Amino acid sequence: MWKFSSCDGCQLSLLDLEDELLALTERLEIAQFLEASSATVEGPYDVSLVEGSITTPHEAERIREVRASSRALITINGCPINKLQLLELINAYLNARRPRVRAHSVCIECKRRGTVCVMVAHGTPCLGPVTHAGCGAICPAYDRGCYGCFGPQETPNHASLDEWSPLEDRDLVRVYRTFNAAARPFREASEAHE
Repeated sequence: MWKFSSCDGCQLSLLDLEDELLALTERLEIAQFLEASSATVEGPYDVSLVEGSITTPHEAERIREVRASSRALITINGCPINKLQLLELINAYLNARRPRVRAHSVCIECKRRGTVCVMVAHGTPCLGPVTHAGCGAICPAYDRGCYGCFGPQETPNHASLDEWSPLEDRDLVRVYRTFNAAARPFREASEAHE
């Protein structure tokens, strides 16, 4: 587990899986996890989990070093991450299968929990229609638009969202350039409005 610019919340969520992690101790060795232990094991590593964003030249160099010493590198999206999804990811890796990822958008989660659409009701900018589900629609439940923490879904329809949105181009650029600004669908959508 490698920490970059972040609040440590993802690491704390992983630590909150103490019973589940204990069950996996025969199948994995934790080599680097400073929130849990000061002990470190030199690489190479089978898998590295990365928390946070790369915000400095030093961090850019460091992430390249982590990637070079890791057979697989997995970035943790979502704020906060869902500990059960993280457990699913670890299980999928240990069993050489793809993780089960929801294909629907955050809008479906809003409907399931009975949350009124913040775009329709309040005109609040929201990336829910083009963002992977998985957070439980936390932000819309508190009358805030989705920031896209879980990244773009496989086939986001940005054109439809942009056409429906009451926002001007400069505001759409800002909306798409939040947590997952470098994800190709969000980056291309923001560039289209520059």
